[in-house]
Amino acid sequence: MKPKQVLSQVSDFDLRLLRIFRTVAECGSFSAAESALGITRSAVSQHMSDLEKRVGMRLCQRGRGGFSLTDEGRRVLDAGEVLLAAVEDYRSEVNRINRQLRGELNIGIVNNLVTQPQMLITRALKELQSRGDGVRINISMSTPGEIERGLFDGRLHVGAIPFNTPLSGLDYSQLYEERSYLYCSHEHPFFQDPEEPDHRKLSTADAVVPSYRMTAEAIELHQQLNCTATASDREGIAFLILTGGYIGYLPDHYAANWVGKGQMKPLCRERLHFDTGLSIVTRKGRRSNLILETFLESLQGADPAPLQPGG
Repeated sequence: MKPKQVLSQVSDFDLRLLRIFRTVAECGSFSAAESALGITRSAVSQHMSDLEKRVGMRLCQRGRGGFSLTDEGRRVLDAGEVLLAAVEDYRSEVNRINRQLRGELNIGIVNNLVTQPQMLITRALKELQSRGDGVRINISMSTPGEIERGLFDGRLHVGAIPFNTPLSGLDYSQLYEERSYLYCSHEHPFFQDPEEPDHRKLSTADAVVPSYRMTAEAIELHQQLNCTATASDREGIAFLILTGGYIGYLPDHYAANWVGKGQMKPLCRERLHFDTGLSIVTRKGRRSNLILETFLESLQGADPAPLQPGG
């Protein structure tokens, strides 16, 4: 019987193949990994074949039955995660020694913060990028809950999310506040009405409510509406408002573009609004990471103010 191949050493090329393998496993198929990796499906397939040759094992099944990892593939993936984490730990330690920034910053941002006029995140990323070409910035746009899960499982180094109900394993630092108003579109009956809608009209009009966690103030205001639709993020809320069939709350900086074009207007501005704190979030007990610490210092200074529930 032919002896199984022994992996004698691990090269930079092997690490690249392992990262591709991790992405393929996360995406669940070669075609889904194609866009995530920015390479063609045939290139993804070739890289996976190269890795299987390197380790001497079949790592996944692909074909008409769909994509799945073999038992060996799951074990190699787990071992690869340990190896890649060790490489990142080594890189962080060397960075701390020579103070040169090299490595990755994985940041999760809730959708539609780019229109926030203070642009603190943009300026901090710009400063980080200016420190050298050894930093790779990876941004993922997602829901607050998914960002928190990414911080817990290590996929993300830092997140930017609304501050609602803090989770015990995360640290929250105040970034800024944003104000949300109740909006309708130019196709909604409320838009042309010269008088503000009263409580009865508002309570019977179809409205959209976020499916993510909200502050007590935001929950109370939504309870006064006839919420017949939900949305997982702000863009979904905007889509439904723009149909002309729903009213809903949006941050003023995000709605400003449509308001300026005459496609939306706020309703009862004086009384129907709420403020939400935006926070930078990291995992408690996280590994020391010079790139992350540099980003946080650029963002908020050396001593960011901690957020308290309701603050």
